[in-house]
Amino acid sequence: MTETASSPPTSPTASVTRPNAEFVQAITLTDATMLVAGSMIGSGIFITSAEMARSVGSPMWLLAAWILTGVITLLGALTYGELAAMFPRAGGQYVFLRESMGPLMGFLYGWTLFLVIQTGTIAAVAVAFGRFLGVLWPSVSPDLYDWFPRLSVCFSWLGCTDMSKAIQVGLSPQRLVALISIAVLTWINLRGVREGKFVQTSLTLIKTSALALLVLLGITIGRNATAIAANFSNGNFAGSVDVTGAFIVAFGAALVGSLFSSDAWNNVTFAAAEVHNPKRNLPLALLLGTGLVTVLYVMANVAYLNVLPMNGTEGAATALTRGVSHATQDRVATAALEVIFGSAGATIMAIAILISTFGCNNGLILAGARVYYAMARDGLFFKKVGMLNERRVPAAGLVVQSIWVAVLCLSGSYGQLLNYVIFAALVFYALTTIGLFMLRAKRPDIERPYRAVGYPLLPALYIVLTTAVMTLILLSPSTRQDAFLGLAIVLLGIPVYFVWRSSSATRHE
Repeated sequence: MTETASSPPTSPTASVTRPNAEFVQAITLTDATMLVAGSMIGSGIFITSAEMARSVGSPMWLLAAWILTGVITLLGALTYGELAAMFPRAGGQYVFLRESMGPLMGFLYGWTLFLVIQTGTIAAVAVAFGRFLGVLWPSVSPDLYDWFPRLSVCFSWLGCTDMSKAIQVGLSPQRLVALISIAVLTWINLRGVREGKFVQTSLTLIKTSALALLVLLGITIGRNATAIAANFSNGNFAGSVDVTGAFIVAFGAALVGSLFSSDAWNNVTFAAAEVHNPKRNLPLALLLGTGLVTVLYVMANVAYLNVLPMNGTEGAATALTRGVSHATQDRVATAALEVIFGSAGATIMAIAILISTFGCNNGLILAGARVYYAMARDGLFFKKVGMLNERRVPAAGLVVQSIWVAVLCLSGSYGQLLNYVIFAALVFYALTTIGLFMLRAKRPDIERPYRAVGYPLLPALYIVLTTAVMTLILLSPSTRQDAFLGLAIVLLGIPVYFVWRSSSATRHE
């Protein structure tokens, strides 16, 4: 193995970069918990329930999807707590896979994180930021500019037969806003981890309070008799859904939305080197953060169903008649507040979601660069990315990340970006948990300040559930193309790894 993430590189000190500098342990338990929760709560909870409602067809199955997602997420957090306490280093999951399965698997994760998982999530959330800004300024639309190069890509051999589902490359007002937000947040995090964590903790407190308020309003003053009757009366809760093989596949595809909304909970492990008392605080932060968000997400959907009918009419005149399934541009939370407060509700919700998405991307941008830093220290990424600047942050990693995110913002819709991200992320969630079993077997004597609850049953269940969801995603025509593209990116990393390793070895001769 090449040098580890904690070993100093051999290059001379530069004026801007500090190769021998160390990270600042400035992230407290509260900050770490807010990083977990804040990275999870972005745009998904306010949008994805619409597409999910169209797929599952009944309130019971919509709530079941969110509850199952919460169970999967909590199982993952309980498992990762052991790994985080064992290896509290910059890079997190990259380090876990490197230590359990070797440098190739670690590289494949870091490669995919950079190309799809982290950057794709940042791009999707940034595009959502632009989408909700469009509520305040309708001129911020999703329509692609005619003057910017445009391209539609649809792979029929992957099941894409409808050009409306094609990958749409181009620039729109929403995507332009997304690019600007990414540039601003990258600049904030270039200034230091204290600045980054201050923004993260502050905005997470605001947006969790806003989400909790939405829940409270939805189950109290916002309760609507029409919605209650449509969703919970006379057998409407279960609906007339026939649980066939086709429905199970559709249900699995629907989970893409809820899983994306709950993703990025592992990002706190990327910044482990900057967490105070990480062997205690990392497992606690993972459990507290995922538990908080899971409860809020399930209750938010209960609130939606108290305010809006599950199945509405596309293009109807009011938010109430459009329902959850056909909310304008899928903005379910906005539609709910429109019913409660009228037109002012849309403005209130848009502001809350702008804060939410901005804070979410701050955490994602902060954390992602730490993985590329660890890879570079192992000789598996650009050398300069493995250095800290004068403010002791991986500046080159932050800049390179922002450039690739900008490319992704121009190359896909919100829904397509979700599909790229989730399938690839699930692959590595399952592999990392398998790595826990391998480490228990081959390194039994390593210090384990925290041991995974319910081992081996609960980690094994996590592997089974993530594998089942991946299978359903591949079986669904609506998600197959994007999932295969995500898988292709993972596999492409294999030859890249050997080329990079060979190049690195040549440079060190």
